[in-house]
Amino acid sequence: MSNRYALYMLCVFMRCIYKNAVQISKTMVRIAVLDRWKCRPKNCDYLCIKVCPRVRMGDETITIDEAKKKPIIIEELCAGCGICVNKCPFNALTITNLPEEHGVLTHQYGKNSFRLYGLPVPKKGSIVGIIGVNGIGKSTAINILAGNLKPNLGEYEKEPEWDEVIESYRGNEVQEYLTGLKEGQTKAVLKPQYVDMIPESMKGSVNALLDKLSGERDVDGLVKTFGMGSCVENDIDKLSGGELQRLAIIAAMAKDSDIYLFDEPTSYLDISQRLLVAKTIRHLAAEGKAVLVIEHDLIVLDYLSDYIHLTYGVKGAYGIISQIKSSRVGINEYLQGQMKNENVRIRSDAIQFDGRATGVIKSKDLLTEYPNIDKAFEHFSLSVNNGDLYNSEVVGVVGPNATGKTTFVKVLAGELENDGKKLDTGLSVSYKPQYIKPVDKTVREVLSSVTNKLYKSGYKREILEPFELEDLLERNLKDMSGGEVQRVAVAECLSRDADIYLMDEPSAYLDIEQRLVAAKAIRRFMEEKKKAALIVDHDIAFVDYISDKLMVFAGKPGIEGKASGTLEMEKGMNEFLGGMKVTFRRDEDSNRPKANKPGSQKDKEQKKSGKYYYNC
Repeated sequence: MSNRYALYMLCVFMRCIYKNAVQISKTMVRIAVLDRWKCRPKNCDYLCIKVCPRVRMGDETITIDEAKKKPIIIEELCAGCGICVNKCPFNALTITNLPEEHGVLTHQYGKNSFRLYGLPVPKKGSIVGIIGVNGIGKSTAINILAGNLKPNLGEYEKEPEWDEVIESYRGNEVQEYLTGLKEGQTKAVLKPQYVDMIPESMKGSVNALLDKLSGERDVDGLVKTFGMGSCVENDIDKLSGGELQRLAIIAAMAKDSDIYLFDEPTSYLDISQRLLVAKTIRHLAAEGKAVLVIEHDLIVLDYLSDYIHLTYGVKGAYGIISQIKSSRVGINEYLQGQMKNENVRIRSDAIQFDGRATGVIKSKDLLTEYPNIDKAFEHFSLSVNNGDLYNSEVVGVVGPNATGKTTFVKVLAGELENDGKKLDTGLSVSYKPQYIKPVDKTVREVLSSVTNKLYKSGYKREILEPFELEDLLERNLKDMSGGEVQRVAVAECLSRDADIYLMDEPSAYLDIEQRLVAAKAIRRFMEEKKKAALIVDHDIAFVDYISDKLMVFAGKPGIEGKASGTLEMEKGMNEFLGGMKVTFRRDEDSNRPKANKPGSQKDKEQKKSGKYYYNC
């Protein structure tokens, strides 16, 4: 075949694609989004403009913003052929079509920017959960409901008046709420997402902050409930992540309000603290308050919520708030990837939890045995019984905060010495710490420093694709979100050539989907490479999904910690949940673990039989 004929056939093919795209474009609402972090026109000389068929025909479908020197896509002219998207060397463009039923365009951040459709519905006396991936508009939605962000209905150059905003929601339950917000009759309080930013905006002691809240609600009672009494004299910038989270929740709940909005209230908290937070938030609904919660811990979300809104769309491009659903239906539809009533598919594959048989040793290939581990500090001591690790197995590590889980992992990693018998397994270890400080390097530089397989197809399949890192390779870690930095840290840990992989809270900052995809990737990696992993985490759904065995830590937080060796899943979970007096069962449809409501018939039956955890 001659080069001229091949070029001719390519032109015919492209013309067919273009014609089909034009026909489709007449009936669809098109969205074009430019990621300004990724776009580097100096390096590609505006390739998107050069390859656009409509630009070649004389239309100004893509122009240049003279002030920002970035391309601008005119959505009304775009045919949606996808050529510019596929040709962009930095994956900076997203062009997609909206589903037919997308609701009210509530907010848009600018030209070729993210937009949100619809709003969640607050309900007095009930808790409404919001579920969805990161970057899909959940925080935007509750910031609007909190009164921190005025919706612009897509008119980002000139904000519409409040009356126009309210009119756009005519016939919707949200209309009454927005009216109250506009007239100052509805009070709303928001617990923010990133509590680790609190010390930057608030100075002084915890007591000084709490004094400002006195006189509204029972501040002292909340301090006692959340076990913060020992921290009240401390400066805010000396608090741990878990203490900052509990302080933020106290500060929100101490205010007398009509609606309470909680953006990820369980980050940094252990499972017992998470369930305590859930129980305390439920008291607000019992008082007749409206409560909305964004949460990525499936068990806490299910435990908390009466209703659920799914948030779906295209990450970074647009998000749509679904109709309100019952908690069980909403979570199961999210895991199935399809909303039945709306006939909308939000994900190509379903996420399924597998009930694994108990008492079965997955691997008989012993990797190592470790001795008793003892570690004493001035005010804390740790004692861990000897144990063993097998190839191709993942061991989950669970227990309350401040009982020595991180100390144990650091001893295994060689960052701390064992006070008893010297720990010398002769095996190489890769360690991901609990707290990650972003370095001033790109993702490519970080990964290249620990592996020479970055450009291999196997590495792409095992690491880059499941952790969604291909589009982040040129990004600097200091410019990335907490979830992005976490994914890089887990990928960096797996990229090292080691015998044992130790990860401390790898699910932190990840959304539900990312957590389960990461768990699946880590399990598959250990099975294929015949390696062992110890995973410390507080998300029980994540631990259940990833683990073959468990280590259970107990003791007096901050004073002493104790742990047995590795246990089979059912025995370990029964020991762990029994200590907290919480029972779990599996959902009949998705097989996901669920926490029984305290005092329910199922809760009483399982406690009576001693079955705190059903594995299958």
